[in-house]
Amino acid sequence: MISKFFHTPGTRKFNMKPRFYDPDQDEREAREQRIRKELGLTEPVKTENGEYRPNIRGQFRNTDGWQKSDSSAKVAQQRRLLWMILILAVVVFLMFFGDSLF
Repeated sequence: MISKFFHTPGTRKFNMKPRFYDPDQDEREAREQRIRKELGLTEPVKTENGEYRPNIRGQFRNTDGWQKSDSSAKVAQQRRLLWMILILAVVVFLMFFGDSLF
């Protein structure tokens, strides 16, 4: 029983053989990536089936639609901080004076 408790499983081996492998294509893609990196070009994001998918993750944060302004973000952050301080103060108050109140 104890031997099962301390048993650590061995490593699992990854053994996947690609069905179609073209070394020329790999070399060409690596070369294209290196050239794009040197020139500072970005490639559009494509899904697994090759369709174009726009890379807009996080782009709405930079426009007026998602967050009105930096000042409203500051106000919201201050409001959250105030609520957290109030809740913490109530919890501390109940810890010290809860026995005498109840």
